[in-house]
Amino acid sequence: MQRRQFLLTPLALASAGATAATAYPRVEPGVALAFPRDHGSHPAFRTEWWYITGWVKDDAGQDFGVQITFFRSRTGIGETSASRFAPTQLLFAHAAIAEPAHGRLRHDQRAARMGWDLAEASEATTDVRVDGWSLALDRDVYIAKLDARDFSIDLAFAAPEAPLLQGSGGVSRKGPRAGQASYYYSRPQLATTGTIVVGTRRRAVRGKAWLDHEWSSEYLAPEAQGWDWLGINLDDGGALMLFRIRAKDGTTYWAGGTRRDANGATRTFARDEVAFEPVREWRSPRTSLAYPVVMRVRAGDTTLTIEPPMDDQELDARASVGTIYWEGAVRASVAGRVVGRGYLELTGYGAPLRI
Repeated sequence: MQRRQFLLTPLALASAGATAATAYPRVEPGVALAFPRDHGSHPAFRTEWWYITGWVKDDAGQDFGVQITFFRSRTGIGETSASRFAPTQLLFAHAAIAEPAHGRLRHDQRAARMGWDLAEASEATTDVRVDGWSLALDRDVYIAKLDARDFSIDLAFAAPEAPLLQGSGGVSRKGPRAGQASYYYSRPQLATTGTIVVGTRRRAVRGKAWLDHEWSSEYLAPEAQGWDWLGINLDDGGALMLFRIRAKDGTTYWAGGTRRDANGATRTFARDEVAFEPVREWRSPRTSLAYPVVMRVRAGDTTLTIEPPMDDQELDARASVGTIYWEGAVRASVAGRVVGRGYLELTGYGAPLRI
């Protein structure tokens, strides 16, 4: 309990919001992303995350979903203070294992203010660490290591291709007003190898994963309730990302996406080319929130059915980022034939999301 109170203290400060004098940079169209620099942290911006999701299989053929997320938040608090205790930058981490045989997520979370060798985020490349959990990029291989309450992860994610820039050259619009945008790129089709430990059993696994890196100062509009996001590694070697931001009345406030085919050609989808249609809901027995866990999604002239191998993939992150959301391994199919695997994220199905 004492440790949890220490973590929640800076979060309570951050939830109060930055002062009006805080100068956050805006996302500007036409700014070219540069690597490896943009693999690293962007501490001037308000919000940032590195987000890996994937499907892996052990030697016995059993499937597991894996989710690893590191968040950075510039609070706008104490920035003129000389104290090392000032919570100017906070780091959070979430991790989860989806094991259909278990029937619900195994998950854990970490949170800390930056510094004191407890939490760091390099500005040179991807190298994020929170309380013993880490995600680091070595050439084109991401290495994730973490020990959670009832599982551990030690995985390597090799990127076979250059980053997939989302939106217009890496600037992804999130609404109609100037500034409602993020810098955003993905690394799909990550060749994944390593070990996971569930309970006391160590398993060698391999599979495919997806990495998103996104940063912004104004991600979600005041009129918005939350978002639905989908990242699918297609079996033919292609990749598909779709999102919609939901208004408070449930309609689509904004939407977009990108498809890269197996030959590397990309297509960016406009707002009216993307649709998410709920097919079936699942209601959490813990929070009573209802999530549309089976979806029919449209991207241009392609329609996919999205369905999870298990319904209960709710993440209660109130002890870190202060929200509850559904983050689930899913299969994508066309006319009953599976064509890809990935993850679906559903936020704002309780209180409106605020980031």
